[in-house]
Amino acid sequence: MNNYVVGMGEALWDVLPEGKKLGGAPANFAYHVSQFGLESRVVSAVGDDKLGKEILDNFREKELNGIVETVPYPTGTVQVTLDDVGVPCYDIKEGVAWDNIPYTDALEELARQTRAVCFGSLAQRSVVSRQTIGRFLDAMPDTPDTLKIFDINLRQNFYTKEVLCDSMRRCNILKINDEELVTVSRMFGYPGIDLQDKCWILLGKYNLKMLILTCGVNGSYVFTPGCVSFVETPRVQVADTVGAGDSFTAAFVSAILKGKTVNEAHRLAVNTSAFVCTQQGAMPVLPDSLRERLM
Repeated sequence: MNNYVVGMGEALWDVLPEGKKLGGAPANFAYHVSQFGLESRVVSAVGDDKLGKEILDNFREKELNGIVETVPYPTGTVQVTLDDVGVPCYDIKEGVAWDNIPYTDALEELARQTRAVCFGSLAQRSVVSRQTIGRFLDAMPDTPDTLKIFDINLRQNFYTKEVLCDSMRRCNILKINDEELVTVSRMFGYPGIDLQDKCWILLGKYNLKMLILTCGVNGSYVFTPGCVSFVETPRVQVADTVGAGDSFTAAFVSAILKGKTVNEAHRLAVNTSAFVCTQQGAMPVLPDSLRERLM
């Protein structure tokens, strides 16, 4: 039975102006998936230190299950500063635990039972974690319903064209924002084309089921072969945008796995992300009005 929805990659502390908050895209994704009633798992690594123990304690408190190995490297931290409108800037420490996620028998067993996985480019900055992610993807069931979501998540200089190309070949859903799309299109040699045409090119070139393009306050798109969904971004009072994109992906994937249409999934994702923007930190409890749309 392929029952699990997995967030795979970095687990860390976001050190915000008001203090540290549990973060990392995979944990954010898995946490919000669990709020929508699916069996989620987070895969990462922490250090044998106070920050690592606190991450594991937080996961237990949030009933967030997974395979989080303790390895002989420091637990990851990110210094987050916010601009005047709450948009974060990240200083991501290197040589940390989540750069060294080991591939284990337990991880292979989880892969064989996984319906959907979300992974990014950041956790692939190191060879160890990159190889672990690749082996996990290869071990997943090869069925038409299996979802492999690449949430591209470009940060600092922690990506290469080779890693992006390989990840897009391995995924069947690509999620990217407008700024990342500009960067990718420059790398791939078609900078002069408008955003939607760039999306159609990527969708066809990599034979994707879907491509999700988020454009901040300018709305978001979901491209599928022959069709596109557009939803405007709601106007809300922003506390910060940390984790908003991860909650979007989690809501969208959860809705698709529960049989909703692309447009229904898209609208739930937009509403979920908008709510997370009104809260501080990446893992607020979602209101019943959102969760009940999938119950």
